[in-house]
Amino acid sequence: MSAPVLDLASGEYTLPAGKIAMVITFLEQLIPPDREPIAAPDGIRLESWPQVDVDAYLDLFKAIGAPWLWFGRLLKSRAELEALFYNPNHKTWTVIRDSQKIGLLELDWQDEGNVEVAYFGFTPGQTGKGLGSWLMDQAQRLAWADETTTRVWVHTCSADDPKALPFYQKMGFVPYARGIEIADDPRLTGIHAHGSGPAALPLIP
Repeated sequence: MSAPVLDLASGEYTLPAGKIAMVITFLEQLIPPDREPIAAPDGIRLESWPQVDVDAYLDLFKAIGAPWLWFGRLLKSRAELEALFYNPNHKTWTVIRDSQKIGLLELDWQDEGNVEVAYFGFTPGQTGKGLGSWLMDQAQRLAWADETTTRVWVHTCSADDPKALPFYQKMGFVPYARGIEIADDPRLTGIHAHGSGPAALPLIP
């Protein structure tokens, strides 16, 4: 987490037209998980993606993120994405079922000793099948396998699946900070369809 600290008086504030606001919760894990490895569900495997195809990545990112208005990667240029994916401190994996990519995991080692679970998610219809616990267990073990790791962190926001925060806590992450993200509504800028997004964040034209 490297965002500036907001010095704002208590109260309610109206956003400018076209803007959305999300409350962010930052969570961290300071010791490796003390559990037996979680087995992959039948027919599922985690596959490293060392040479990310940008177009295939964006298709997967949109499929996973549209229900929750993920837009961070969609604001970057192709050159910026290629630079990210070929940075040795950033690693990407996909979850495979029947030769199809159904999940995404990105870990970021940009800050020495700190590993961010940058993106973690599945395509619609995959939740409730035990995939999340297995994939997060994999993420934590991959992060802590680096002997320089002293901390693994992740964040979620009020636009995410409401099960995300208690899930991260169940997996051993502890909340340590809260923030606010204000952005242009990606449904109004053409990044996502007007019908995208969670019920908690309705489109206001």
